[in-house]
Order: sequence, then structure tokens, then C-alpha cells
Amino acid sequence: MPAPKKEKKDSFESSLKRLEQIVETLERGEVPLEEALSMYEEGIQLSKQCVEKLTRAELKLKKFLKEVDGTFKLQNDKAPE
Repeated sequence: MPAPKKEKKDSFESSLKRLEQIVETLERGEVPLEEALSMYEEGIQLSKQCVEKLTRAELKLKKFLKEVDGTFKLQNDKAPE
């Protein structure tokens, strides 16, 4: 099964959608061994990409601190001197 056209060049959502398609196809067990191995390898790469994107997003969110009044401010990455 050829890979679908890329949406927004490797967005998290498109990577996750393709990974889900691979899992569904492999779970059906109807693909030849060589194709299954190729799809498995693609799935591993997509999984790594998704984890990296989630990790970067998490780090970006952790830079924001919630103030007592409910507002947010950007956390200073430098330690106080």
C-alpha cells in the first residue's frame, strides 16, 4: 500500500494518522512478510517522530508559568544570579 500524500509536510497529525493506518493493516495480517516488515520499519520511524514532536511541545509548554491571578508568563530559562 503506497503512503498517502503528505499533509503539511510531516505534521504530528499526519504522522499519527499514517501510524494508525499501518497498525490497522498489520493487525489484519493480510500483507506479505516483506511488506509487513517494511511497514513495521516505517511505523517505528513515525513513532519516534511523534515522540520527538510531543517532547518538544511539552518542553515549550513547561516554559510558561501560571501566575496566582490566572495569567501566564514566560519562564526565564536562566538561573537567578
